[in-house]
Amino acid sequence: MRKILIFVAATLILAGSVSIYILKWRAKNDVKLRQLELMEAEELPNIPPPKLIYGLVEDSFFIEKFKVARNQNLATILLSQNVDYPIINQLADNCCDVFDVKRIRAGNQYSMFYSRDSLRTPLWFVYEIDNTDFVVMQLSDSLKVRRDSKPVEILRQTATGTINSSLWNTVNENKLNPLLAIELSEIYAWTVDFFGIEKGDNFTVIYDEMYVDSTSVGIAAIHAAEFNHKGRDYLAFRFPEDSTGWSFYDEEGNSLRKAFLKAPLKFSRISSRFSNSRLHPVLKIRRPHHGVDYAASAGTPVYAIGDGTVLHRGWDAKGGGNYIKIRHNSVYTSVYMHLQGFAKGVSKGGFVRQGQLIGYVGSSGLSTGPHLDFRMYRNGSPIDPLKVEAPPVEPIAEEKMTAYLEFIMPLRSELAKLDQQSSLLTAQGTQEPAESHAGSVHVQDYEFSRPGLKLFHQR
Repeated sequence: MRKILIFVAATLILAGSVSIYILKWRAKNDVKLRQLELMEAEELPNIPPPKLIYGLVEDSFFIEKFKVARNQNLATILLSQNVDYPIINQLADNCCDVFDVKRIRAGNQYSMFYSRDSLRTPLWFVYEIDNTDFVVMQLSDSLKVRRDSKPVEILRQTATGTINSSLWNTVNENKLNPLLAIELSEIYAWTVDFFGIEKGDNFTVIYDEMYVDSTSVGIAAIHAAEFNHKGRDYLAFRFPEDSTGWSFYDEEGNSLRKAFLKAPLKFSRISSRFSNSRLHPVLKIRRPHHGVDYAASAGTPVYAIGDGTVLHRGWDAKGGGNYIKIRHNSVYTSVYMHLQGFAKGVSKGGFVRQGQLIGYVGSSGLSTGPHLDFRMYRNGSPIDPLKVEAPPVEPIAEEKMTAYLEFIMPLRSELAKLDQQSSLLTAQGTQEPAESHAGSVHVQDYEFSRPGLKLFHQR
């Protein structure tokens, strides 16, 4: 029995020794293996990922950029690149569910991707639909077609400005996105007469701007704005109506949208006002001019000032030329004269929506140049369109008012802060601001006789 115990003990001691040796050997070899892996990792080059352009590996091709010339289309472009017509025809068919090739526009950019060998075989065609969207067409093999978009960066921006001539000039001459002026004019279309803008009117706006490759491509949203017109402040706050949309309201929850637009076209000037005795420019006699003439270039879009039914669409033999007459309700009617032509889908008896395109500025009838003669009638009698007071649309619902006031509180505070900063910069005259704030623009006109605008813009 004693011999058995001694044998078992010896066996356990031997097994333990072997286990310890194996563990030490494994640990030692694991360390060596790890050291070897680290050495190999250090020797491997740090290869960057391939650079992509339109989803294609840039270094794999020779790339040239072009602009679509006048009267060019998909066929003429690709034929000039020695692409066979059967391939072009098949590509056009493959595009049916992706992009309408008839919508290729002159001035838009396109890129050709060629093989890098001496043959320079065209392999891919990329057409830029706009600043963000593009369509890619494979010119060989399966002739694949896909539509994609560039990554868009959205940045919160703020701007304050004082106007000398027009909102458009203030924004455009300072290299801001022109869409900012258009967005503001649409928000305030029912409350501010942009044809009556005065020197000294000013604005403050908080908005999101879209960028592609550090270039502004549009306005994503305006969150809040303040427009001072003729000494009166007009506040606007973007607030969701429900899960499907949003509208702009003032600080008391009243809708900025009214029954009629302030004007039926954008960015022009008034060449003649409402009068009971005006010297007619063609007939050279004095007669009533019960309308407002908006001077604008031929082809300028004309919009319906409110919802209504088209009573007439045709020719006015008394001098009005091409004209449209719209009945908005039992009280108000509007008339648009001297049109160059009518928008598609506008017909007598049809219904039009507020802001819908109905025609284009022209010089038809008794006219000395392109302009819109715009008239309004109340209960059949002519009234001055510039003095019409339209009833507002429904305000914020009572049950949403508390949430609305809480929602706009930080926006009102930010607008007030921006106004204060703008006043300080204005008081400093031509001195540059001591410090900048990311995402801010300060625009200030100093001379009425020439554009002398000062820009403070940092992102």
